[in-house]
Amino acid sequence: MAEGKPDNTAVRTALWRALHLEVDAPPHVLADRVGLQLAMPEDGWRDRPDMDPRITAGFRASIVARARYIEDVVQEAAAAGDVQYVILGAGLDTFAQRRTDLAGRVRVFEVDQPGTQEWKRRRLAELGYPVPDWLRFVRSDFEAAGGWRQDLLGAGFDPAVPAVVASAGVSMYLTREANAATLREIARMARGTTVVMSFLLPVELLATEDRPGLEISQRRTAAAGTPFRSFFTPDEIVALAREAGFAAARHVSPADQNARYFAGRPDGLHLPTGEDLLVATT
Repeated sequence: MAEGKPDNTAVRTALWRALHLEVDAPPHVLADRVGLQLAMPEDGWRDRPDMDPRITAGFRASIVARARYIEDVVQEAAAAGDVQYVILGAGLDTFAQRRTDLAGRVRVFEVDQPGTQEWKRRRLAELGYPVPDWLRFVRSDFEAAGGWRQDLLGAGFDPAVPAVVASAGVSMYLTREANAATLREIARMARGTTVVMSFLLPVELLATEDRPGLEISQRRTAAAGTPFRSFFTPDEIVALAREAGFAAARHVSPADQNARYFAGRPDGLHLPTGEDLLVATT
């Protein structure tokens, strides 16, 4: 990450979410126009190789599906009672700006590095988005075991109230030990807390046609100085969650998400194999 700016991965995610609205047929899985405003890319960004609509279709589908899945979990939790929403590695997440319909029922805690958050707060102010009392920015290095949880408590997180914790597009950049430590910290939260964590499968578990996409991503992230460090099989990630102390843990596959969000689409948009979800509850 350049000093005082979000990293390339966060910006690319925001741009892919914007492209979903521009190039994919409705119904749209997620409607996010705010991320593009925040990212403020240079003119011609749509012509970048990593924005090619044909090549990036699977990546776009994965990005919008995991975000929609998490937001569905938050909405279900909010309908049942008080809930706190913790976003680890928030980057350019725009839930707080888009889902004001949940204001007052959800307290949102965005956890990320100080430089990214300072930049984001400036951009929100420039765009005229207020920072309501129910939105808290938590400066922390969540790779440090326990550090982010202490910072969360310092920002007003109530340990007695259940939470939904999102870790999307983060686990692959952390070591196995750091992922295990993160799960242990979440498992200590109030009963009824749910974590939704995305994770990458080992390349040999991908469909043959999807392997080049993972290899391209690996080269790109390594060149940017943020290499992938962790891969898990579904059984391994579920076992890791149970070892951390979760009462229940399950694996959500791309096939599950395709059935939920992409069935019958006129454009054939769908998730490839490669990035799956762990859903675990205390």
